[in-house]
Amino acid sequence: MQPTLLILAAGVGSRYGGLKQVDGMGPGGEAILEYSVDQAIRAGFGKVVFVIRKEIEDAFREKVGHRVESRIKTEYAFQEFDSCLDWLAEKPHREKPWGTGHAILSAKHLLNVPFATVNADDFYGADAFLQLGEFLQNECSPSAYGMVAYQLGNTLSENGAVSRGVCAVDDEGFLSGVTERTKIERNAEGIHYSDESGLHFLADTTPVSMNLWGLHHSVLDEIETQFRAFVRENMEKPKAEFYIPTVINNLIEGDEVRLKVLYSNSQWYGVTYPEDKATVQEALQEMGSIL
Repeated sequence: MQPTLLILAAGVGSRYGGLKQVDGMGPGGEAILEYSVDQAIRAGFGKVVFVIRKEIEDAFREKVGHRVESRIKTEYAFQEFDSCLDWLAEKPHREKPWGTGHAILSAKHLLNVPFATVNADDFYGADAFLQLGEFLQNECSPSAYGMVAYQLGNTLSENGAVSRGVCAVDDEGFLSGVTERTKIERNAEGIHYSDESGLHFLADTTPVSMNLWGLHHSVLDEIETQFRAFVRENMEKPKAEFYIPTVINNLIEGDEVRLKVLYSNSQWYGVTYPEDKATVQEALQEMGSIL
């Protein structure tokens, strides 16, 4: 059975200053997500589901959606601040959705086979999709998930600090947990993150998550259960976000799943800041157009 590619493309892009999901980066004006789709098709994926906001649907379809639709079965899910809250009598006041876990849940009705999640504005490389596609088709089960980890040193921006999910991996190659670290950057002494207790250094080879998960569709019921609990606990916190690594950590800690860590030595490219665009364009120029 061919897996599905779930592309998370509902972000606002406040630091970038525009809809980076559809911004032309490739030599033919391709958005980054079009390279992900191209590489996923080559890796055996059979469907793409985009998670977007309703207000950007027209622009999204016009700029990139129609090209993707001509190559692979394509469906759309919508993530709004009140998505998946039909069970709640009084909606909390928010100006933005609830994070990556909420985004995946927004597409629950379209996911009935094992699936991979990717960020729309991240370039992962062909090897990552080949590895994850093979895993999803041959190893994935209700108790066996996967992810592609990158070396931290290959995921930094030259234009500012980033946030990364730092992975702990056991001796058998399975994930034992993900810890979100913010304000990660490199200086003359090395890579470090900062928190209230000061600077903490990390090795270049530290494995990190870039939201490239390989999940069995049965996880969606668990995501929904955890999301409802999260909403109840955070009704009065308009900036609280429900992240997919939180769900994964809870499942691992409860011995409900084992998550195999696959590794990519590729350079990750992304557009956290407007100044990152030139670097991404240069990399995609070398790859060539996929149109």
